[in-house]
Amino acid sequence: MATGWGSLLQDEQQLEELARQAVDRALAEGVLLRTSQEPSSSEVVSYAPFTLFPSLVPSALLEQAYAVQMDFNLLVDAVSQNAAFLEQTLSSTIKRDNFTARLFDIHKQVLKEGIAQTVFLGLNRSDYMFQHNADGSPALKQIEINTISASFGGLASRTPAVHRHVLNVLSKTREAAKILSNNPSKGLALGIAKAWELYGSAKGQADFINQGLQFYFHLQPPGFLLHIFLEGSCVLVLTPKGVWDGGKTSSVAIVGHLCSFPSALVLLIAQEKERNIFDQRAIENELLARNIHVIRRRFEDVSEKGSLDQDRRLFMDGQEVAVVYFRDGYMPSHYSLQNWEARLLLERSCAVKCPDIATQLAGTKKVQQELSRVGMLEHVLPGQPEAVARLRATFAGLYSLDMMLLYTTAGPQLLHLWPKTVGDCFLAFCQGEEGDQAITEAIAAPSRFVLKPQREGGGNNLYGEEMVQALEGLKDSEERASYILMEKIEPEPFGNCLLRSGSPARVVQCISELGIFGVYVRQGKTLVMNKHVGHLLRTKAIEHADGGVAAGVAVLDNPYPV
Repeated sequence: MATGWGSLLQDEQQLEELARQAVDRALAEGVLLRTSQEPSSSEVVSYAPFTLFPSLVPSALLEQAYAVQMDFNLLVDAVSQNAAFLEQTLSSTIKRDNFTARLFDIHKQVLKEGIAQTVFLGLNRSDYMFQHNADGSPALKQIEINTISASFGGLASRTPAVHRHVLNVLSKTREAAKILSNNPSKGLALGIAKAWELYGSAKGQADFINQGLQFYFHLQPPGFLLHIFLEGSCVLVLTPKGVWDGGKTSSVAIVGHLCSFPSALVLLIAQEKERNIFDQRAIENELLARNIHVIRRRFEDVSEKGSLDQDRRLFMDGQEVAVVYFRDGYMPSHYSLQNWEARLLLERSCAVKCPDIATQLAGTKKVQQELSRVGMLEHVLPGQPEAVARLRATFAGLYSLDMMLLYTTAGPQLLHLWPKTVGDCFLAFCQGEEGDQAITEAIAAPSRFVLKPQREGGGNNLYGEEMVQALEGLKDSEERASYILMEKIEPEPFGNCLLRSGSPARVVQCISELGIFGVYVRQGKTLVMNKHVGHLLRTKAIEHADGGVAAGVAVLDNPYPV
């Protein structure tokens, strides 16, 4: 891909002036982060890092990413409901990865007790890079899918105005008009609102209907008839002809909103030191505009003040919780023993969790790798060949690193521990050869692979010589099962100018990562919402192998469709 802004990137004086205007506009639009020095305070803030110009993205790949997002929503939801698949897929990982094992233990406890939750909410983000093929054509290849705390939907809603401003300053109005409108925070909030609505608050609805209709009845003449029904969060009253308008038509009165009376809340599980709070506030504000109130609490607060009643309804500080939205809990460092107990309490409740523990497990790297196996998508999504084809087209090469096992009448045995004389034991089948071969290939050609642990949050992957050293140490250890190998995606670099607080604007060679936000809501077995709700483009200098915006490596960007 050509840069598209080549001549503009060469005028240093013009870049400096544009950078000043762009930063001012970013601050005005609310593209903000708390500072690293004061991550718990909003007294002093800075702009979130971003590109001076939008980056060119092939329109066909952008459309493909949007088109497949609803398929990924269905896939994640299907995997989360398939307890046998999760157990089989993660069986080797949980033996060596303590974090995944703790999550899986909670999953098993919830299944044993019985899942109290009846409404399920997924707020996902599927991330891609643009593979530069040998023939020069680009291809959309998935890096991962984030099923917990998929971030930057709020700030991504504010960056289009910044890039439009930059291009308008340059009198490039036609180019400015091509910057896509984007509002993931509104779409993510829509999913939370739908889950909140379906959960309902029996007490809140009963109190409202009782109080609201008592007032309504008081105003009407004796002997009249009416029909009462719910529409979203409103109570509607349909009166017979003649009561209000002389007999011409029947009339509809909106008595009011259910949430006008005490109602269940949304509980956002937050970190104490949260630089990215304005991204989260964007979603909170969208919910508040719908009269849905959000409270922010830490796991420690849940442990101290959270409780379940006999029906496993969740209460926090005495207030009923309808939806738990996790913006914490995706890394081992987020959990103390107290926090693990709090997570179990939340999972046992009938509140809608986003995500519930099974959905978080569905987003692990090991599950991603297993789904890439031949025939696995058809198994998880039976009777949906078109969706399977769209999904598979985005997969890069993924390889298991499970140890080679001999399955015998004596049970599974590690190959290097099995005696040379098998005797009369029957060899059923062998597993793990794929991992041995993948390790050999990765050590021989490290530039072609990435070593991925079962972690979220960025900055965890291993590349190059660091990967080789890790594989040399892991190849004869069962610990290797806590990793997967992935073919390295090789995008075509391009030039852009990166703006970061405290650093001079600099023109560098970059690569981009596209994320598509997806929302689904399921009630029981019925899918009631399945949408894509926006995008996120992050760009970083090619010198950085791994890490996102929160990790201080990538910057926010916008796609410029070409």
